[in-house]
Amino acid sequence: MAGVKDYYDILGLEKGASADDIKKAYRKLARKHHPDLNPGDKASEEKFKEISEAYAVLSDPKKREEYDNYGRSPFGEPGGPGGFDFSQFTSGAGGFDFGDIFGDIFGQTSRGPQSVFRRGADITANLVVSMEDAFEGVTKKMSYKREEPCAPCKGTGIESSSVCAKCMGSGKVHTSKGFFRVSDRCPDCGGTGRRITKVCPSCGGQGKNYRTENINVKIPAGVDTGSTVRLRGKGNAGIGGGQAGDLRLRITVSPHRIFERKGDDIYLSLPVTFPEAALGAKADVPTMDGSTRMTIPPGTQGGQRFKLSGKGFTRPTGGGRGDMYVTVNIVVPREMDDKAREAAETLRSAYEFDPRKGLCS
Repeated sequence: MAGVKDYYDILGLEKGASADDIKKAYRKLARKHHPDLNPGDKASEEKFKEISEAYAVLSDPKKREEYDNYGRSPFGEPGGPGGFDFSQFTSGAGGFDFGDIFGDIFGQTSRGPQSVFRRGADITANLVVSMEDAFEGVTKKMSYKREEPCAPCKGTGIESSSVCAKCMGSGKVHTSKGFFRVSDRCPDCGGTGRRITKVCPSCGGQGKNYRTENINVKIPAGVDTGSTVRLRGKGNAGIGGGQAGDLRLRITVSPHRIFERKGDDIYLSLPVTFPEAALGAKADVPTMDGSTRMTIPPGTQGGQRFKLSGKGFTRPTGGGRGDMYVTVNIVVPREMDDKAREAAETLRSAYEFDPRKGLCS
């Protein structure tokens, strides 16, 4: 039969397609063939009319039922007797509303009136903690300034308002895009449907005021310089009653007088005497957990490094703790009494080892 149309085939669907599938197929094809995206392309314009006609029928349960019962195209050709009237694609009274579909295509919405809700901005602040606090974890008190919703206007910034004269309170206006109309957000009221007649005097229309916030911040064990602690909802107030932003604390761990940190490991330079290094000894070694006793084996060399397993920082991502590395530093006294000098002379005369042998040959 000449001129019949298979609407399912036009949208690339099987006859039993769900309403969801029909909508998805139309969106995909509409993006591809929309006249505004293909200016001057008559073929795309005709294709767009065809897929829009198919969608108008198959998305309407009653029309789809008639179409499924009576054959491929009981509505005939556009403009023909009993034919399909393409004017139904406008969003006027009684027309078929494509606003939500075209809103997806053009990145806009047609549903209104709309309140302007916007999430508040995040606040970034710096927090300095000691290495001890970073090792153990700590709760710190801190103060900072943040925006909060204005109490008199409940964050709206408005003391009084009236119905928008341009959109008559609907929050949207209809604009022509080629042969059809699309609902856009009203530019005069921003989609709210109302015009501000008087801004809130307390906040000057901003919907927010500044206040000093005092909070207790829990710093987890194992944080390092550059770590960020995030506190949800402690940032600036949202717009129009929207959700508050977050507070992001950038951590700086201050240097320690004897310990050096590298990642989750701790490094210490341990001073020992010559007799301790030569003969061996038991030495008390400071750690972040308190002192521990370490064995210095006989013949220990200056610069030799020993590992104390599990004496480092807690790993924030899990997996236990880092290690501690102790580097031996042999210390020679700058001044000696007569007894010590005599002992050193005796040692020198008995000491036959030449550590520089072969250097000058």
